[in-house]
Amino acid sequence: MGVAAGCASAVPGVLYLVGAGVPLGGFLLWPRTRAYVLRILTCGARPLVELERRRRERFFGDRFPEADFPEAYVPEAYEGEGGPLRYLAARSATGLVCGIVLALLGFGVVLAVLLAGGVARGTIGAAELLTQLVLGGVLLFLGLQGLFALTALDARLARECFGPSERELMRRRIEELSLSRAAVVGAVDAERRRIERDLHDGVQQRLVALAMLIGRARRSGGRDPERAAGLLGQAHREAQEVLAELREVAWRVYPSALDSLGLEEALGGVAQRCALPLRIAYEVTGPLPRPVETAAYFVVSEAVTNAAKHSAASAVSVRVAGAPGGPLTVRVEDDGRGGADPAGGGLTGLRGRVAALDGVLRIDSPLGGPTTIVAELPCV
Repeated sequence: MGVAAGCASAVPGVLYLVGAGVPLGGFLLWPRTRAYVLRILTCGARPLVELERRRRERFFGDRFPEADFPEAYVPEAYEGEGGPLRYLAARSATGLVCGIVLALLGFGVVLAVLLAGGVARGTIGAAELLTQLVLGGVLLFLGLQGLFALTALDARLARECFGPSERELMRRRIEELSLSRAAVVGAVDAERRRIERDLHDGVQQRLVALAMLIGRARRSGGRDPERAAGLLGQAHREAQEVLAELREVAWRVYPSALDSLGLEEALGGVAQRCALPLRIAYEVTGPLPRPVETAAYFVVSEAVTNAAKHSAASAVSVRVAGAPGGPLTVRVEDDGRGGADPAGGGLTGLRGRVAALDGVLRIDSPLGGPTTIVAELPCV
């Protein structure tokens, strides 16, 4: 039905191109009137092009951007005012040739019926029958191949006109993967540098101070027991602070609660360590893939940490929502002063982590606040 409808819709296209193009074609050769005439012809071609779009959607199940041609998507071959005309000309020619092929196939069916009748009456000999069968088989093969090729050409023209072509989609996908890969590599390097900095400037310095306190206590043990006891008490407190800081660094590297308790409990740990009042709404039904859980956790953790350090916020709210088969949405909002830089190191790392899962990270942080970070993570 779709092929036959395409043959029928090619007729008004040809009539329009001949009826409007012939009388106005001469004005296309004059530079002063070319743009004006081309605009007129294009406006007249748009309804016929839209008819072809509806035919592809109705009979072939194609889905194209919901916008008027050519604003939705304009490949290089269809740029400018003449884009609809070029498509209409190619589509009309394809439809007419397809109609001719269908007519020849129908004529072949009639000849086959007549041949069968002649065989039944005994008026056709074996040699003539064999010749007709061979010739008919060859013509049938060529006709079906031509019909298949014209149908494929019709589909390709529609994809190139109404939506991104397969080559364009592949090119975009390669660019996205290259960018996400580079972002992930950069985020991993930045994370390693941050961990090294935390260990060197924090834990290592505290351990050096702890060793010095213990050394001083040992030297004072025989001469001044009270001073030695005070130094040991100070060393004990320092050891507890070192353990707390080391635990904090370990949580930033990877929270063990994700493996043992799940995302909801891991986010509860973020709320316990947050310096600001943090309200978490967890609205997830069903299990989540482990990479999605990890990415969601780090989005919340980094966003909350940035809000506590830089936004001068008084409260932060987090909402994690998702249903089976749909994306996981993570929304972090604070009431701070806003002005967050999407190109900053922290947010860039989050965007790379989300992009690695084919997700989307949106940041809205006007001056004066509030700052809203929304991550959409596909769960397929």
